[in-house]
Amino acid sequence: MKEIVKNEIKRLSDLLDAIRHQQAALSLVDGAEKYAELEAEKEKLETEIARLREVHSQKLSKEAQNLAKLPFSRAITKKEQANLGALKKSVRGIIVVHPMTALGREMGLQVMTGFAKTEF
Repeated sequence: MKEIVKNEIKRLSDLLDAIRHQQAALSLVDGAEKYAELEAEKEKLETEIARLREVHSQKLSKEAQNLAKLPFSRAITKKEQANLGALKKSVRGIIVVHPMTALGREMGLQVMTGFAKTEF
């Protein structure tokens, strides 16, 4: 679902860009009617893009809320980061979030953090 929303935002942004280029090429004297049409279409696209971005951020928020509800979380040490496979095998159901991912930025993480149902 997230991917569909992202693709739709991209498609609408491309359409919006094309409309802006068409408007730049029009002269206001000769193409005033066409310019007004493009302006209305541009406003419609901008509101739809804003709505889709809000939907996208809410989806991330749900995922962030689910992670925050997990009872145990702590920073992953450098040694554990070097061998994440072993950590994931030893702690069943651990979810590791990197601070540079969208989810990590949204949660305001400063370091790589692990979330799990059991203490690790």
